[in-house]
Formats: sequence, structure tokens, C-alpha cells
Amino acid sequence: MNSSDKVRKRIIFYGWVQGVGFRWRARQAANLYDCTGWVRNNADGSVTMEIQGKEENIDQVILAVERGHYVRIENMNCKTIPLAEDDRGFIAR
Repeated sequence: MNSSDKVRKRIIFYGWVQGVGFRWRARQAANLYDCTGWVRNNADGSVTMEIQGKEENIDQVILAVERGHYVRIENMNCKTIPLAEDDRGFIAR
């Protein structure tokens, strides 16, 4: 993938997003859609994800997570951030 096709986003998810397989599903979907980055639970009950890849692939990852049983995303705070050129894989922290 040409790096000019890539974007990196920092997304904070709010709702019923912890204890419902969110991070596991995010990791599986990111691998399926060729995205890199990480996902972690936050102390306030939200989940933060930094994800890098093609815009349409990132959208597919979010849709795959949202289709998870028990996951209910009520709100997302999303911003584009600089690419991490050395990013490899996708991990749950």
C-alpha cells in the first residue's frame, strides 16, 4: 500500500464498549482489512483506538466492531493524526 493512500486516526469510542469483546474484534478486523495500530480500554469506560490504513478499510474495521454482540457505540470522537511510518500489526493493549 502506498503511504499516500494511508491515513491514521485516533478514535475514542463511548457507549457499551468494555467487557464485550471490542478489543478482540478490533484486532481481528484490523488484521482482516490490512490496518495497523492499537486499541486499549480507558479508565472512564471508553476505548481508544489508533488505526492506520486506507480510509475505506478503517471504516470497515469500525463496522465490524459495531456488529459485535453486545457492543453498542453511542458516540465517537475521531481525529486524523500523523502517520506512524514504522507501524506494524495491530495490538490490543
